[in-house]
Parts: sequence; structure tokens; C-alpha cells
Amino acid sequence: MVITICIGSSCHLKGSREVVKKLEELVAEYGLEGQVELNGSFCMEHCVEGVCVRADDRFFSLKPETTEEFFCKEILRRDV
Repeated sequence: MVITICIGSSCHLKGSREVVKKLEELVAEYGLEGQVELNGSFCMEHCVEGVCVRADDRFFSLKPETTEEFFCKEILRRDV
């Protein structure tokens, strides 16, 4: 599975650095290094409420404090 995190200026101001760090920690914590690939991207045109994250073909708006909930709900529940 590929997770792409926007690191454009708007998402950077909304906490993309913290989201990336948390996702890196969660991927390592759950031993998914070989199954989940984290990528950065500039603006993906979906920066409405929070940091734009794309998991496969679905877009999500995250905040640093909602990153773990997103990971558990959307990533761990899939067959990665």
C-alpha cells in the first residue's frame, strides 16, 4: 500500500511534518515497513481542512492529532 502525504505549503502549515513523523512511527511500531510505503508530494488539490493524505486512491484530511486514528481505522483494517 502506498500512502502519499502532501508537503505543500498549505499542508505544511497545517502540520504535515508531524503527520509524516507519526505515520513513520506507526508503520515501524506495527512492523509494516515492507508493506506500507510513505511518499511525499506537493499539492494534491485536496487541502480543505487538514493535511491531505492519499491512501491508494482515497483522499483524507488529517491533523497531527487524528493521524493515529486514521492509521488504525484505514490502514490496519486493510489487507496491506
